[in-house]
Amino acid sequence: MIGNLFRKNRDDEGPDRPTRLTGPRVPRRSSGWESLQKHMREQEGLRVLDIGPTSPQNINLITGMGHSVYMADIVHEALRGNWQLPPAEGETKPGFNVEGFFQENLNFPGREFDVVLLWATLDYIPEPLVAPLVGRLHAAAHPGGKVLAVFHSKSEGPYTAYCRYHLTETGEVEMQQSEPFPILRVYTNRKIEGLFDGFAGNKFFLARDNLYEVLITR
Repeated sequence: MIGNLFRKNRDDEGPDRPTRLTGPRVPRRSSGWESLQKHMREQEGLRVLDIGPTSPQNINLITGMGHSVYMADIVHEALRGNWQLPPAEGETKPGFNVEGFFQENLNFPGREFDVVLLWATLDYIPEPLVAPLVGRLHAAAHPGGKVLAVFHSKSEGPYTAYCRYHLTETGEVEMQQSEPFPILRVYTNRKIEGLFDGFAGNKFFLARDNLYEVLITR
């Protein structure tokens, strides 16, 4: 089963056009995906939410395991859509229409997920969306559900481009550069633990390429 929680608009112009995937696919060892894949192959009929542009490779692999998959292109829509609000009284920074964004892009009526592939979403989306998104995922995930998140240890340099992560049947993911969105923040381990303090636990996987992964249990 394939679903889409992101509104579909195939117009080539404007903020609602599909996210472009422009770069070559670069394989990267992923201990987080290796661990999660083992879990997914031991289960049946899971509901998986994959955050990012549509990836036929991900759809085929996940449905081939016997699970259903839903796609949500959050980063593109949050940064290209018209969600900014005028600054509140006494503020200088613009606001963000958080509820409107979720109503149109991440509306989960009657759905609960067993796996969420969050990838590096939290590094790129506007700050007002970060905590509400984590809260929404907590509410939409089954107890014991898994969230795979990727974080950057640096805001500039190699491996900091916004990428789509394509799954493989091995312990690798294929990173494909997309639109030139900048990293908006870098998280410490303590900050990540604080963001997900409502979850049951987490496991950190460190790497040498300015990326690290966290497998979080609901």
